[in-house]
Amino acid sequence: MIDCFTTDNGIRVIYETLPHFNSVSIGLWFGIGSAYEGKKDNGITHFIEHLLFKGTEKRSPRQIAVEVDAIGGQINAFTAKEYTCLYCKLLDEHIELGFDILSDMVINSLFDEAEIAKEKGVILEEICMYEDSPEDLVYENLAKNYFLNHPLALPIIGRTQNIRAFTRKQIVDFYHSYFTPNNLVISVAGKFNKERLKDLINKYFASWNVKGKQPVKKKVKDTGTGISYNKKDIEQIHLSFAFPGVELKSEAFYPSQVLNSILGGSMSSRLFQKVREDKGLVYSIYSFSLAYMAGGMFVISTSMKTDHITEVLKIVIEELETLRNKGISETELTMAKDHLKGNYIMGLESADSRMTALGMNKLLLDYVSSPAETIKKINDVSLAQVSSCIDMIFGAKKYTVSTVSSNDMTEEISNLFKESNYL
Repeated sequence: MIDCFTTDNGIRVIYETLPHFNSVSIGLWFGIGSAYEGKKDNGITHFIEHLLFKGTEKRSPRQIAVEVDAIGGQINAFTAKEYTCLYCKLLDEHIELGFDILSDMVINSLFDEAEIAKEKGVILEEICMYEDSPEDLVYENLAKNYFLNHPLALPIIGRTQNIRAFTRKQIVDFYHSYFTPNNLVISVAGKFNKERLKDLINKYFASWNVKGKQPVKKKVKDTGTGISYNKKDIEQIHLSFAFPGVELKSEAFYPSQVLNSILGGSMSSRLFQKVREDKGLVYSIYSFSLAYMAGGMFVISTSMKTDHITEVLKIVIEELETLRNKGISETELTMAKDHLKGNYIMGLESADSRMTALGMNKLLLDYVSSPAETIKKINDVSLAQVSSCIDMIFGAKKYTVSTVSSNDMTEEISNLFKESNYL
């Protein structure tokens, strides 16, 4: 059963009891991420996420890790474009320790100067790691060039110059502005007593009365076009294409997911079958739909030897032309729906996946669909809705391309698009 309540200090709590489980997952979801940063403080949310593990008034960094490991639990965190999550998973008998540690980390973190200095080094190494990965680099460049001046264009991890420049005061001020009860959703899923859950949240969070401010939320007004190139001494060329996508709240959300499954979101998809299975030109080719509150982006990604690029792009362009001119079949629609439903249901078979679904949807949408409601939304997708999605995503002939390779192939790619008379 899914239920929710709001504490006196403004924390929204959503939970689902799963009595047949032996574990419980707890997530603290803050409505702050890189999409609410500016160029000068880009990366600060992710930095704070790291610093929450670096000691509190009661616990050293090592004690946080040891206490969780000692009971066979897991604790971690991640920062996204529109939210930050701190979570733990443990046996149900240890639920109180989970709340004790998580509350201590978000309420009593020290933000020690020495730890800040050390963690700058860690994050600078993390940036280097991403820059060494062509898959990550091609996507970061794609987002930057597609979202233009919107904060969604900024990297979650931040820029090197920002990380080096952050001061303790800047970090603490940002933290107390946005990591606050009124900007927090606590999601819990697994085996627990709901009355005890309320007592525990009261015990560990009721005295936390910091008043913060809501982050400024901007809609994506315009998107970029063109081809960008990043030089890297690698064997393949990595390409990502961005097309207009849908917002998270859009009625086209589920039709876009169906379209994605058909085009490149599964092993039976058109692109995977024709480019990899039939022709053997690539190891990987796929599509995905990124839906944010502020806007969206539909992406096709692949990598290959440079001498395969002409043949691969011709197939991709032909498939997009076929989609626009002929649409999809009833058989494809049915298969895509079944694919989505299967993935969705199997994705709910763990406490942490249910905790994630609860927290993310409550935070972003202030509403959580039941499994039956979600299945119905997928089942209700029609051919006409998918056709409208195709027109919206590919009909405008507006695209952004990001490439990473040892040689600049911008001219070749541009000429292929021009010859196709499509892109």
